Amino acid sequence: MIGRLRGRVVDKQPPFLLLEVNGVGYEIEAPMSTFYVLPAEDEEVVLHTHLAVREDAHILYGFAREADRALFRALLKISGVGGKVALGILSGMTAEEFSQAVQVADHAALTRLPGVGKKTAERLVIEMRDKLDKVAVTPAVGGRATPAAPAAADKDAVSALIALGYRPPEASRMVSKVFEDGMETEAIIRAALQTSTK
Repeated sequence: MIGRLRGRVVDKQPPFLLLEVNGVGYEIEAPMSTFYVLPAEDEEVVLHTHLAVREDAHILYGFAREADRALFRALLKISGVGGKVALGILSGMTAEEFSQAVQVADHAALTRLPGVGKKTAERLVIEMRDKLDKVAVTPAVGGRATPAAPAAADKDAVSALIALGYRPPEASRMVSKVFEDGMETEAIIRAALQTSTK
């Protein structure tokens, strides 16, 4: 099991990133909460990881905070929640916001997350209530970077939202609501996800 990696960020294309560790490039899937705190490319970062071994693939997930990995692992134990849905949950709200939504049974907030329908939201509330105390809250690893804004930040943001499970028209609508000239991809995604969970 690969539990932690320290390396240099080579490429960031949400929800994927490439981390070079001693000459080996690891392809990692990560929630947007991790992308928000990643350093600039070519800078070192430490990620808490979870390796999912399936018949057809080995998928490495990376998290800036141990609490996010703990929540991700707890979510995987819920019926109907796989890696993609769990990443969508962690991208749409913080571990603390998720904990609050579960504790107050806020089904509406949960169903606004990609891949979470009414039945899944109900299962999350019922099955996660007693597991929340095991999800510790720790500070994020690494500093916040301010990378240069890409030329097509809005298109990259739409692609990232689609990869997180939103339908293309919905992703385009979310981005168009928040996009302003000069915004970075990560800022657009963050704003779009925040408006979708309100």
